[in-house]
Amino acid sequence: MTNQNVIVQEMGMAVVAAAVANSYPCLPPRSCGATAAVAAASAGVGGSAMSMKKRLLSSLELSGTGSRVNAWVESMKASSPTHAKACAIDDLNTASAWMRKHPSALSKLEQIVSASKGKQIVMFLDYDGTLSPIVDDPDSAFMSESMRAAVRDVASYFPTAIVSGRCRDKVYDFVKLTELYYAGSHGMDIKGPAKTPKYKKSKGSKAAPNHQPASEFLPMIEEVYRRLVETTKSTPGARVENNKFCASVHFRCVDEKYWSDLADKVKSVIKEYPMLRITQGRKVLEIRPTIKWDKGKALEFLLESLGFADCSDVLPVYIGDDRTDEDAFKVLSDRGQGIGILVTKNPKETKASYSLKEPAEVMDFLTRLVDWKRLTLNDEPIV
Repeated sequence: MTNQNVIVQEMGMAVVAAAVANSYPCLPPRSCGATAAVAAASAGVGGSAMSMKKRLLSSLELSGTGSRVNAWVESMKASSPTHAKACAIDDLNTASAWMRKHPSALSKLEQIVSASKGKQIVMFLDYDGTLSPIVDDPDSAFMSESMRAAVRDVASYFPTAIVSGRCRDKVYDFVKLTELYYAGSHGMDIKGPAKTPKYKKSKGSKAAPNHQPASEFLPMIEEVYRRLVETTKSTPGARVENNKFCASVHFRCVDEKYWSDLADKVKSVIKEYPMLRITQGRKVLEIRPTIKWDKGKALEFLLESLGFADCSDVLPVYIGDDRTDEDAFKVLSDRGQGIGILVTKNPKETKASYSLKEPAEVMDFLTRLVDWKRLTLNDEPIV
């Protein structure tokens, strides 16, 4: 596969994700062949997401370079909360219908704790947008002391991991809790607590995990990071972050008129590295290795390290707000075991079972979960 084909494939997947997953059920404006393909695919009765992607990729291959750039811009627009809010929701997929399918985890707490009866809850938490609000400056995404206390309390009763696209060291600097498991760089850099937790199962469990499946890519990521800094410095508001096993190009503070140019600059660098791929999160383009490793793989690895691989007496709970968290939601859905909770104020296509609107509701959920656990340990009824 040529570098060009790799980029085309990534663009196709990014646009499909933007149109179908990130701003569900809104479609980007029909301004190019790619977006027209999405619209046409969505219009077909019974059309699947896979058929949409195939049709879109076909359109991209025939549309030329200009359309490919436009496709990236449409994808970038779809990841913007401003654009997402402007999208109309069709009659068959109203917000109320979406909430019926993905009810609030707060209103369904009793249902969730009932599902955990006789099982060990294992908590997985994204960081940005889940434990802290999304902010313009990535270095200022601080969590509140009350949120830190809530996470600390959760970790005292349940194995708890932070799974983030951020560099592991940066996430730890924000959270500052030694009793947690940390999986940075989308799970490509995992480290467990120094001491074996009291809740760790003895049979079949391993030592505290330290896992870096993409360590061979470190020199390449460092090189790409430096090149991206140099290449994007002329774009006002663009910021490149080195997350060790991936590089992130933030465009949250970039005027929309520069998005096309920024996407082109990023692609001009990455096309020389066929072992890297571009994915997209909330107003960020992320460059990471092509290895088959993501937040879902990190979840599975941590469950195995805790001694819960192929166990029926475990209930993984994953809370996240980004499209990268869908990899973990999918793992739970495929396992038929566990609970995914999406943090969002807008309806989105998701594999999660429940929803929460914002970090404040996440903190409320964690606090109530701890309160329930304390009451059950004291043989008192659930309130």
